[in-house]
Amino acid sequence: MHPNVLSTRDRTAIIIAAGAFFICITMGVRQSFGLFLPPYTETLGMGRDTFSFAIAMQNIVWGFASPLFGALADRRGPVLAVALGGLLYTAGLLLMAMAGSGATFTLAQMLIGGGMAGAGFSVILGTVGKVVAPEKRSFALAIVTAAGSFGQFAVVPLAQQGIELLGARQGAFLLAALTILLILAAPLLRLPANAPKARASESNTAVLKTAFASKSYVLLSLGFFVCGFQVVFISTHLPAYVNDAGLPVSAAVTALALIGLFNILGTLVCGWVGDKMPKKDALAIFYVLRSVVIIIFLLLPLSPFTVALFGAAIGFLWLGTVPLTSGLVAVFFGARHMSMLYGVVFLSHQAGSFMGAWLGGVLYEATGSYDIVWYIAIVLGGVAAALHYPIREKSDARYSANFG
Repeated sequence: MHPNVLSTRDRTAIIIAAGAFFICITMGVRQSFGLFLPPYTETLGMGRDTFSFAIAMQNIVWGFASPLFGALADRRGPVLAVALGGLLYTAGLLLMAMAGSGATFTLAQMLIGGGMAGAGFSVILGTVGKVVAPEKRSFALAIVTAAGSFGQFAVVPLAQQGIELLGARQGAFLLAALTILLILAAPLLRLPANAPKARASESNTAVLKTAFASKSYVLLSLGFFVCGFQVVFISTHLPAYVNDAGLPVSAAVTALALIGLFNILGTLVCGWVGDKMPKKDALAIFYVLRSVVIIIFLLLPLSPFTVALFGAAIGFLWLGTVPLTSGLVAVFFGARHMSMLYGVVFLSHQAGSFMGAWLGGVLYEATGSYDIVWYIAIVLGGVAAALHYPIREKSDARYSANFG
C-alpha cells in the first residue's frame, strides 16, 4: 500500500479516536453539573432560578460561540480552536470552584460555555466530517457522539463521589483536572493535507447567506431547538426533581449514568440508521419517541426503579439526534464549512438549552413544581417531528454553484 495512503488512513483513525476522547471529556463533565444544584444553592444562598440562569447562560454562550470557533477550525484547522476551548473550560471550572456569589458562578458558566464551543461538538464533528467518506460519515459521527455518552456514564459518578467525599468546590477542581487534558491532546486533531478547508476567497457571510436560503437548513435548525430544550432541562433538573420526591440522590446519579450508558447504543444505532434511511425521517421518529417516554415516566409512580427505567429509555434517545443532524448539514453543503454551518444549527440547539434550563428554574420557583416544563417538553417533541417532515435530503445546488 502506498505510504501516503496509509498515512492518511492512520491520521483519520487518530482524528476519530481523538475526537471521541474530546467529546467524552467535554460532555462527561458538562452532564454532571446538575449534581451541583443542591449544594451550590445551599452554600451560595441562591435559588434554583439563579442556578438555572447560570446554566442557561452557559448554554447560550456555547451556542453563540460555536459558529465562531467552527469558522476558526474551518480556516485554520481544529488544533487552535480546541486548545483555546480547553483553556476556557478549565478556567471556568476553576472560577466555579472559587465562586462566592451567583454572579461569579454565572460568569464561570459563561467561560465553560465558551470552552464547550471550542472543544465540543461543532469543531469535533466538523473535523471528523472532513476526513471520513460520505457513505461512512453518519456512523463515524455516531461513534464520536457516543463517546460523550460514555463520558457521562464515567464522569457523573466520579463527580458525585468528589462532591460527597471532598465537597462541591473540590468536586469542581477535580473536573478542572480532567479538562486540562483537552489542551494537552489538541495536536492529535491535526488534519491531513488533503482534508477540505475553507478557502480564503470564501466569505463566511456569503456562505451563511447561501445556507439560510435553504428551507431545509432552516427547518433543521428550528427542530434542533427542541433537542436542546429537552436534554438540558432533564440533565439540569432531574436530580432536584428526584430529590423533591424524597428519593435518594443516588437514584438521580443512577439515571444520569444510565442515560450515558444507553445512549452509547442509541447513538450508534442512529448512525447506522442514518446511513440506511433518510436522516430526517429518523429524526422525526426519535423526537416523537422522546415525548412518549416522558409521558410514560410522568404516569408511572416515582421510585428508584422508574427513575432508572426512565434514564435507560431516554438515554437511548439522548444524543442520537447529533450524528443525524450534523450528517444532514454535510449532505446539504459538503464538509468544507461543516464546523461553522453545524455551529449555526447548534446555536438553535443551545437557544433551546437556555430555555430548558432557565424555564425549569423559573417555573419551579413560581409554581413549586416542574410539571409545566415537562408538558412543554412533550409538546415540543411533536413540533420537532412536524418540522422535519418537509426537509429535502439532498445537496443544495445553489451552494455547489457558489462554493463547490
